[in-house]
Amino acid sequence: MYYRTKSSIFCSVFLFFAVLSSPLSFAANTIETVESETGFYYTIQKGDTLWGLSQQFSDSPWLWPELWEENDQISNPHWIFPGERIRLYKKEGTQTITKTAPDSIQPPLPPAKAVVKKVKKKTNAPFFFYPAIDHIGFIRKSPVSPIGAIFEVQGQKGLISEGDIVYIRPAEKTPAHLLIPGSRHTIFRYLKPTDEKDATETIGTQHLILGIVELTQKEPDMVLAKVVKSFHTIKVDDMLMPYNQQSPKIKLKPSTPGINGQIIASEEHTVLTGDYMVAFIDKGRADNIEVGQQYSIYKQQKTVLENNQIKDKLLPPKDFGTFLVLHTEQTTSTIVITQTSHSISSGERFRTPIN
Repeated sequence: MYYRTKSSIFCSVFLFFAVLSSPLSFAANTIETVESETGFYYTIQKGDTLWGLSQQFSDSPWLWPELWEENDQISNPHWIFPGERIRLYKKEGTQTITKTAPDSIQPPLPPAKAVVKKVKKKTNAPFFFYPAIDHIGFIRKSPVSPIGAIFEVQGQKGLISEGDIVYIRPAEKTPAHLLIPGSRHTIFRYLKPTDEKDATETIGTQHLILGIVELTQKEPDMVLAKVVKSFHTIKVDDMLMPYNQQSPKIKLKPSTPGINGQIIASEEHTVLTGDYMVAFIDKGRADNIEVGQQYSIYKQQKTVLENNQIKDKLLPPKDFGTFLVLHTEQTTSTIVITQTSHSISSGERFRTPIN
């Protein structure tokens, strides 16, 4: 047991090891296997994250899924609490020991040599766990054609929430198999990606994901559905698209070399003030951007040249944050901020990480 005062870390080392031996003489040999386990534990402090602890103890923040895997008690890796005790490392092994049963009195045999077999832990490919993957929207040049729209809510409420029954008017030429009871659909709304006058023409149309409905009843000219998930306020005239379930485990991939782009805006059209905020960038599949890639956010500072010259000189760029790609379109992508030292605004630049 030891203390690490600088980081306020309390670590305990537990070693379970047993060797059975006997001073008696033996005639018949038997084999006994003894398990051993060594673990290092840490008490979470205020401000800790699995990302940061992985960087501190494993020298790489991207190894945090292995740290999460070591601690089954953590249901959501993005929510850990001060005072909670987690295991940073575990090493398992087995020891095979030769043992004999008493038979007759014979001269003592030398102790059996213990053979320790290390069990190599199976490691999975690194991934980022994002449980809100169904919430994220996207920007697309050609907007999604809706399969229907909400025209009324049971009880004639102004705002629609989880559990409400809504009435949906199918769009023309919507295939019948898309609107069968039991099927699920995503509720969405069109938005301009920015306040620029020609934003829709130059950037595309933002699709804000509002919730999920499950169809319950089909009538000749309408469909009834229940709101099973609500991410934002839902209103009459909001539209539907087919629901595609996605895995929250996002496999990490190498970044594309030579990328240099710009953050368009946050999903909520607010200043990005911290980690796990969602935003859009101006690069997509056409630029070889893929889900699971990481990029660096940077600033390009300026300074006035000597002799009071008017022309500015660009200083070397300085990274101050990172993000991970969650979804890609042809010319844009949806990203989540994974780390930043200060707030991020629309128009911030990003690039391929420099190793």
